[in-house]
Formats: sequence, structure tokens, C-alpha cells
Amino acid sequence: MDTLKSGLQALPGLPPALHAIAAKIDNGERISPAEGLYLFESAPLAILGAMANHIREKGHGNRTYFNRNFHIEPTNVCVFSCKFCSYSRLYAHREEGWELSIDEMVEKVKAYDGKPITEVHVVGGVHPKMDIHFFAELLKRIKAHRPDLHIKGFTAVELDYMFRKAKLSRLEGMKLLREAGLDSLPGGGAEIFDPSIREQICADKVDAEGWLDIHATAHSLGMHSNATMLYGHLENYQHRIDHMERLRQLQDKTKGFNTFIPLKFRNHDNEMSHLPEVTAIEDMKVYAIARIYLDNFPHIKAYWPMLGREQAQLTLGFGVNDMDGTIDDSTKIYSMAGSEEQNPSLTTEELVGMIHAVGRKAVERDTLYNVVQEF
Repeated sequence: MDTLKSGLQALPGLPPALHAIAAKIDNGERISPAEGLYLFESAPLAILGAMANHIREKGHGNRTYFNRNFHIEPTNVCVFSCKFCSYSRLYAHREEGWELSIDEMVEKVKAYDGKPITEVHVVGGVHPKMDIHFFAELLKRIKAHRPDLHIKGFTAVELDYMFRKAKLSRLEGMKLLREAGLDSLPGGGAEIFDPSIREQICADKVDAEGWLDIHATAHSLGMHSNATMLYGHLENYQHRIDHMERLRQLQDKTKGFNTFIPLKFRNHDNEMSHLPEVTAIEDMKVYAIARIYLDNFPHIKAYWPMLGREQAQLTLGFGVNDMDGTIDDSTKIYSMAGSEEQNPSLTTEELVGMIHAVGRKAVERDTLYNVVQEF
């Protein structure tokens, strides 16, 4: 791209504030929270895209990563009642949900025997009868059957409940699960860290400090994790920058995060259905600014089942370098929330084709971004 040859400062018509930010990006310097807020409030989308793409291509060239994965959702029964959630069923009404046994979940793993899957993603509701010992047994059973399968499991919300119920410290609980076979953590449950917004949308789940401490604890044990941000509901631009700043600060300390994943609020069948969803322009703005602001995060991921295939392709020009995985029709979390993909499943060929269709190079990775093969 021309911007890579001449530098972002050469973009025509930049006002002084944007020129200063472009200079920082050209020089590999960090932008401030005030500058991040300015980007949200004042920067044209085309300029944001150019900046984010510059950083993306500097770090990854034309490569776009994906992995071959599948999901296990142990239950959608949950003791918490997040207002944005379309997925969970309260424990008092658990007959409306599902609860899988360990045997049933191991059978789901066995269904992929002989297939080149590298990761299983285990996330669900917070069920009081599915405690840390239940899940430790599940992890051991999965590893006994398929030792090479990377297990990415349990949001900080699930972990916080497990640890408190078992009367274990976060370090003790994380060690127990790691020894049972847990390899890394997903990024769910972060929502928005600001306490005033959190009080309105998910008052009863682990707070921002707890979420960050659980991930820091995992990092201290040599485990990696991801991070998310739920956007497009009650939060404002300042809340988004605050959220990313807290993540950036922790990453400076631990270097344990692999990927940042913006998650779009969907208003189907939940207590916040009266709120309109944000536009595709706002989606691209979030991805681009995330790439610019989170300078110490190696990867920015677009979760294609949530956005839809065409929107996910579009993000590849706004700083995104990861398209998640093949999913294989095994997750209901976003389809139940009214996502663009009601039956989220892609073959490897289809996912590679999506990436190549917008001029990017498809690279299959494992969970820790080791290259499996290039297409």
C-alpha cells in the first residue's frame, strides 16, 4: 500500500491532531487515552482504516489467521442474569435449557476423531452443580482421549464462580484446572469494565478487577488468554477507551494476551432489546481503533458468526488479522442472540475462500498462533 511506502503522515488533508497521531504510529509510539478518544469522536473512517491497516500489515503482512476448532457448551443454565444475554436460562427455569453430562461432552470430542481439529473451546452458563471438580474431570477425560487437543475453556465469570464455590484462591483454582488439562482461557465475560455500566448490564457477575486478576493469574502460570469488549449498548467512547487502557496496562505487565476480540451487542430476545444495534460503520471504527490503541496485543480477531461473512471480510481492511475458526456449527451463543449467522459453520475451504476473496493470504494456526499450514 502507498501508505506503507510514504508513511501515514503523508495522507492528504490531515488536521494537526490526526497528523500527530499518524506520526506516532509511523514511529511505533503509543497513543494516549485522550488521543484514542479523539479517534472515536473525530477521525474519518477512511483515515482510521488506513492507520489500522498500516499497523496490521507492518505486523502480519497480508496474512490472515484462522484455526480448526469446535465448541462444547456444557449448559446454558446460569445463576446470573445479564441483561444483554439471549443465551442463558436462569437456574430457576433450568427445564428450558440444556445440561450435558461429562460422557456426553466426551462423545462430542470423539466425533472429531481423525479430523484435523486443533482446539476445543469449552464455554457455557454458570451452573451450580457443574463445579470445579466436575470440570477438572471433563478436562482429564478429554486429554486422556486426545492429548494433543488444545483446550481453551471457561470465561473469568465461570472461573470466579468455580473458585469461590470451592473455597479456593484464584491461584489454587487455576493450578488445579491447569494440571487437569486446561491450556488457555477465552476472553469472554469482560463486557465493559466501567463499574457504572457494569452495574446496569451485569451487576451480579465478577467485576473488572476480578476479571483482570483471573487473567493475570493464568498468565503467571504460563497460560495465554484472549480478551473481549462488548460494545454498542449503554457505553460511550470514554468507556471503550477505559476498557482498552486497562487491558493494555495488564498486557504491559504479563504479555499473556494473544488476541483482542470486539463483540457487537445484539438486541434479539433479551432485556436490552429496546436498544438499536450500531451500524457497520461503527463496527469498523471499533476494530480499527482497537488495532491502533492496543499496540501490545499481537492480534485482533473478528468473530465471523457474530458479524456475518461479508462484514467479517470488511474488517480485514480495518486492522483485523484473525477470522477465528471453522466453528463447525457447534456454538449457539450468538445465533440465539440474533447474529448474522444462524447456523455458524464453515468448511476450511469456505473460510479460506472468504479470506482470499478480499486479497488476503489464509494461514491456518493453532491456538497459540503457531503456523499449521499456509494456503
